Amino acid sequence: MSGRLRYTATERNRDPILDVLRGILPARGLVLEIASGSGEHIVHFARHLPHLDFQPSDPEATARGSIAAWTAHEGLANVRAPIEIDAAQIPWTIAAADAVLCINMIHISPWAATQGLMRNAVAILPAGAPLYLYGPYVRAGVKTAPSNQAFDADLRRRNPDWGLRDLADVVALAASEGFGGPVVTEMPANNISVVFRRI
Repeated sequence: MSGRLRYTATERNRDPILDVLRGILPARGLVLEIASGSGEHIVHFARHLPHLDFQPSDPEATARGSIAAWTAHEGLANVRAPIEIDAAQIPWTIAAADAVLCINMIHISPWAATQGLMRNAVAILPAGAPLYLYGPYVRAGVKTAPSNQAFDADLRRRNPDWGLRDLADVVALAASEGFGGPVVTEMPANNISVVFRRI
């Protein structure tokens, strides 16, 4: 079907991410994905987690078209129509969710997007619900892989407001908005999964 975007990285990381999600997502409820991009992640998760409902979102019309095309192609009844959300916008256009996912956004967006993500997620999640992040980070005491150093330099050349974030800064922001401490899982290709839970 035309309109479906494809990213090779998604095929590499979607199953490791799914393994983490199986252990943190609720048995029932609505899972909101921020910055869904092509939609390949959310349809994969929805296919394997049919007991959950998924709400994709993206600020870009092209991405939302791709999400809709993937959902139609897969014939998934538990993926809602994509909605327009800019992570930095306060408030979001959705009032409640049981989990929030955000994959590979924080380093390819201004810091204001991460601030909006934290503030809005804490506003719509019930106590104990997870906020799941995935991507590359700079971490104290952990050597940054050369590939991530090069990636960071490339991002900053493209946009000075982008770049790998220091995990300590993200953790401090999450704590200031009402999330507990993170659970970090090492992932392939020098990425990590970071799970916060609303206090």
